[in-house]
Parts: sequence; structure tokens; C-alpha cells
Amino acid sequence: MKNNEQKPDFLFDKVNYKFLLIGIGVIALGFLLMCGGGSDNVKVFNEAELFSFRRIRLAPTVVLIGFGITIYSIFKKAKKE
Repeated sequence: MKNNEQKPDFLFDKVNYKFLLIGIGVIALGFLLMCGGGSDNVKVFNEAELFSFRRIRLAPTVVLIGFGITIYSIFKKAKKE
């Protein structure tokens, strides 16, 4: 048995993966905010629900913030030990 076995080298550190998962979660939250709002009656068009603040402003902003967190997780440098 070897005493000086090498640990596998990962591309990112543990912190990078945490930020990556948080970013993916924020992106998923943004897409969940965009969905829904269907009408019970097919013949009725509900413009107020379709063009609400949540779908037009909030959800795309949340998705962009999620992409920003994901990009940050990729570019974040590891601390030297």
C-alpha cells in the first residue's frame, strides 16, 4: 500500500461548486417565476396576468443574476495553500 497516494485534481474548489449550484438554483427560480398565469377559460385573454411585473421585470432579472453568479463561480480563483 502506498503512503503518498495523490488526491484527484479537480478543476474547481469546493467553494466554486457551491457558487455554481447556487447560480443554477437562482436561474431555475427565475424560470419558475416566468411560468404560470394560465386562464381557466381558454377563450379569455388575461393581459394583466401575462404582462405582470413578475414576468416582465423580476424573472428576467433573477435569471441574469443567476448567470452572473454562475460566471463568477467559474472565474473565481482558488486560494493558495
